[in-house]
Parts: sequence; structure tokens; C-alpha cells
Amino acid sequence: MNTKKSKTKTIAFLGIMGALALSLSFLESLIPPLPGLPPGAKPGLSNVVTMFLASSSGVGSAFAITFFKAAFAGITRGTTAMLMSAAGGLLSTLAACILLRSKKIKFGYIGIGIICAVCHNIGQLTVACILSGTWALITGYGPLLMLFAVATGFVTGTTLKLVLPALDKIINRI
Repeated sequence: MNTKKSKTKTIAFLGIMGALALSLSFLESLIPPLPGLPPGAKPGLSNVVTMFLASSSGVGSAFAITFFKAAFAGITRGTTAMLMSAAGGLLSTLAACILLRSKKIKFGYIGIGIICAVCHNIGQLTVACILSGTWALITGYGPLLMLFAVATGFVTGTTLKLVLPALDKIINRI
């Protein structure tokens, strides 16, 4: 009986985290393109959810939400969006899992946010190069995308640092 209750709580918790990630992603889609920023670039606030899960619930939960976000991108925006979301999300989540769970590697949340954002953009840029057949995107678009990753990683890392105490209280009540 206890195992069934635990599984039910886990499923409910992941459902809430998935809904939060999709809600943050939707809110980002409302941000209009800003002059001077890379086309299609968004802050990546839903990645706060995967970073939180990587630090608190483990690798399986973090990757489950990453795949959920990619599937949702595929349903709402098409195959290209799904592939880019999956590639960026997988690299970013892998980095988060390694950095947040390692006893030897010590970065603050802001540093981890920046590394995860860079990994996310590398994954997306790789898919864009493969789909377009234009590897020049790496030298032409890559540097601007990496600068943007530093800014967005700072934002997501800072956000995680600020909301982590409240999220920890929530997860401890479950």
C-alpha cells in the first residue's frame, strides 16, 4: 500500500512540475522578438524546473520533464521545434544532472544556469546546422547565441537560487 501511495505522489508531483514547465514556456512565447537579440531566442525559464528536478528528484524526473517539453513542442510547433527542444533539453539536463549531483564539481546556481544554457544552445544550434545543412551557422550565429546563453543562464540560475527554498518546502511536504 505504501509503495502505491509513493508512486501516486511521484506521478502527481511530476504532473505539477510538467504543468509548471509548460506554463513557463507558454509565458515565454508571449514575449515579442526584441531587436538585437537572436531570432527565436527565449529566456528558458522552464529550464528552472528541470534544474530543480535534477537537484532534488533525480535524473529520471529531470529527463522525463525534458522529454515531456520536447513532445509538447512537437505537438504545438512541429517536428523542427521538437528536435531542437529535445537536443537542447537533453544536453542541458545532462549538464544539470552532472553539475548538481556531483560532490566534486562545485558551481553556484548561476554558474550552473549559464553552463546549462550554453549546452542548450549548442544542442539547438547543432540540430539547426544538421537540418539546414549549413555548418556556417556555428561561426555566424553561434557567438551571438553563446552571449545570449550567458545572459539567460544568469537569469535561470538566479531564479532557481531565489525559488529553491520555497520549492524545497513543497517537495518536503509531499
